[in-house]
Amino acid sequence: MLAMRAMIVKEFRELARDRRTLGMLIVMPLLLLVIFGYAANFYVSSLKTAVVGPQAAQTATMLPPIFDVTVTEPAGTQADAETLLRDNKVDVAVVTGKTPLLALVNGSNLFAAQSAVAALNKAGNQVKTQVLYNPDLKTSWVMVPAIIGLILTFIGTIITSIGMVREREAGTLEQLAVMPIRPSRVILGKIAPYFLVAAIDMIIVTVLGILLFSVPFNGNPFTFALGAAIFLFVVLGLGVFISTVSQTAGQAIQTAFFFLLPQILLSGMIFPLEAMAAGVRWIGWLPFVVLTVMAVVVFTGATLRFRRDLAPGRPASPADAEPAATETVGTA
Repeated sequence: MLAMRAMIVKEFRELARDRRTLGMLIVMPLLLLVIFGYAANFYVSSLKTAVVGPQAAQTATMLPPIFDVTVTEPAGTQADAETLLRDNKVDVAVVTGKTPLLALVNGSNLFAAQSAVAALNKAGNQVKTQVLYNPDLKTSWVMVPAIIGLILTFIGTIITSIGMVREREAGTLEQLAVMPIRPSRVILGKIAPYFLVAAIDMIIVTVLGILLFSVPFNGNPFTFALGAAIFLFVVLGLGVFISTVSQTAGQAIQTAFFFLLPQILLSGMIFPLEAMAAGVRWIGWLPFVVLTVMAVVVFTGATLRFRRDLAPGRPASPADAEPAATETVGTA
């Protein structure tokens, strides 16, 4: 009994010293509680809706409460409604002036589209429903693009952080301190292979998704590549930052999962963004500009942390060494 008691006390002391693990044990359950409490909801209770056509104002007042009418255009046409859906400004667009009414649904937002179709079907023959961009509401058309983002996140965050921490454990990272290379260039050199591997994986998954699951690619390939590159730069910088605050591979994995879990749960891949609370929903809607700012901030933070790690071992510059040499000659 005494030996077991001593072992228990020892483990508690070890846990108290490991502040990162202790923090994970306390913070992670609270984080999961907040995320699942506000974001874990498959039911979409509000759909952004546009009503266009001659009877737009009258029709808007007759729609069920689930349809949140944000746009009313009596002079609008079906083309205007399709433009609103294409620009992702609304989830549903109702075109009046025809019998029956025409309801256009944005099928790219799978969960919202399923809720919209279910609500519109209750109207019977009064409404004709047409789903755009995903007519059959196939899950693969939504999940395959999401898996591409998941692969980029996994490679950029976990694999990068573990790889750089292993170098610190092996002692090879300290060798960079004696090399006349800026920390930013060191980081770029370190993440370049991971960037290339992630890009190849992205291309493979995209092509297989198109060939095996018939997922259409109707957008601009350049815009797709630009967004993927910026996103990958963010997660790679995050992986480098995690490696600078971790001493072992185990710590890197713990910290990486701490960042990964909210990213996955709040991305809209599992739970629909439309069903999340307003305070949580905005995290999943980030345009290119905000993503670019994140890339700059994360990469700058990683560079500063990396520079601090290398600073103690860096040799003096030639300008600093010259006065010392002169003084030695004079003394001689």
